Amino acid sequence: MNLVAPSHIANYIAGTLQAPLNNRYIPNINPATGEMYSQTPDSDEGDVASAVIAAKTAFASWSTTPAEERFRIINRIAQLIDDNLNALALAETNDNGKPLWLSKRVDIPRASSNFRFFATGIMHFSTDSHNMVDKAINYTLRQPVGVVGCISPWNLPLYLFTWKIAPALAAGNCVVAKPSEVTPMTAHLLSEICIEAGLPAGVLNIIHGTGPGCGAAIVSHPDIKAVSFTGSTRAGREIAATAAPMFKKISLELGGKNPNIIFPDCDWDKMMRTTVQSSFSNQGQICLCGSRILIHESIYEKFKSEFVARVQKLTVGDPLEDSSKQGAVVSRPHYEKVLACIALAKDEGGTILTGGAPVTVGGRCAHGLFIQPTVIEGLGAACRTNMEEIFGPVVTLQPFKDEEEALLLANTSDYGLSATIWTQDISRANRMAAKVQSGIIWVNCWLLRDLRTPFGGFKNSGVGREGGWEALRFFTEPKNVCIEL
Repeated sequence: MNLVAPSHIANYIAGTLQAPLNNRYIPNINPATGEMYSQTPDSDEGDVASAVIAAKTAFASWSTTPAEERFRIINRIAQLIDDNLNALALAETNDNGKPLWLSKRVDIPRASSNFRFFATGIMHFSTDSHNMVDKAINYTLRQPVGVVGCISPWNLPLYLFTWKIAPALAAGNCVVAKPSEVTPMTAHLLSEICIEAGLPAGVLNIIHGTGPGCGAAIVSHPDIKAVSFTGSTRAGREIAATAAPMFKKISLELGGKNPNIIFPDCDWDKMMRTTVQSSFSNQGQICLCGSRILIHESIYEKFKSEFVARVQKLTVGDPLEDSSKQGAVVSRPHYEKVLACIALAKDEGGTILTGGAPVTVGGRCAHGLFIQPTVIEGLGAACRTNMEEIFGPVVTLQPFKDEEEALLLANTSDYGLSATIWTQDISRANRMAAKVQSGIIWVNCWLLRDLRTPFGGFKNSGVGREGGWEALRFFTEPKNVCIEL
């Protein structure tokens, strides 16, 4: 097949590509150039209702389709993603502003891996049985929930979209999914891939639109029995407020303000390379980025000097150029938000060690949304800059004197998604990992992901876990069957 980004994106309902019922569209802007290059549907509750009807119709058949057949179709989707790597990566970069090499290396390969992992996983998904000796045997059935809603963010568009859709489909559910209206193109191209792969009509429905106009209709629809959402903590609260009184299952993967804790006995070169990456990968627009760097006071000045020097060498430029290490941030509102956060850090008494300003890139990117990688020091743990998620190329530095203070600083945040600990002392690593209030702890690494492991956070970073058996459990309902002997 030959995937081409269209001038008008379509909804995918009941196996066909359709215009929104209201015929309204939203401009789709390339953040690296500032130009509109397509339009996306501004769908509303009418489109969602049509999608739910299609999904309910398809559920009776798909929920009883043998796991082997579901595997075959879902695995075919994975293969078509691989076959169209270049087209999908270019669409992702044009939508999001990230470097093209990053889309090719991370985003699109992970999307196919998500489908392949859960297609295979459902073949090995097992349940329990319990023998009451001489009395009865109990066994558990795990059955698909029904029609489920999947809502994904703009930072890793196809990567996180498929992270939700793949386990829902594998478990036998039918899906009404909404990608971010800021980055809709790869979701549209996925629609075309699903048609080519032979996914039955109505099993997956993709509706494009805003959160208030489309996402809210998904969350509130009475026939959608579960909602999986990744995005802001603010939006997560609104979803929970709607879904909880309706007794829907909810999985919320929300924000992060992740500590990166560095001890003097770390592998210095590896730590330094990885800390630059974990601070500024995808322009800092990853919920797992280490935005609060905590450094032992004995190495603070050495770290600061070398880290700033390395950050200043990061090339901010056209995301289509291989030499660009930093691309554009995703949208004009987000660009203005990040710059406002930097201004706030100055008002709070922070010192900008490097960056802190927009970048003008020439050529086709003269009107793009580029921001210098920014490093700030001199701020207290409880200030807004260190408490609120910025979600951009901005990190702060804080010294600590011992493990106790490092833990205090790390756990001050209202978030608890991930943390990275740098030390060669295995006992210290285990002590810290047990006490840091985060759902994911990396020791001497970052973003090393095994898809079998549970993914999610503490505190304001969310509710529930995704990944591996956790995702398949979320998208199924357990039923105990007791048979008296």
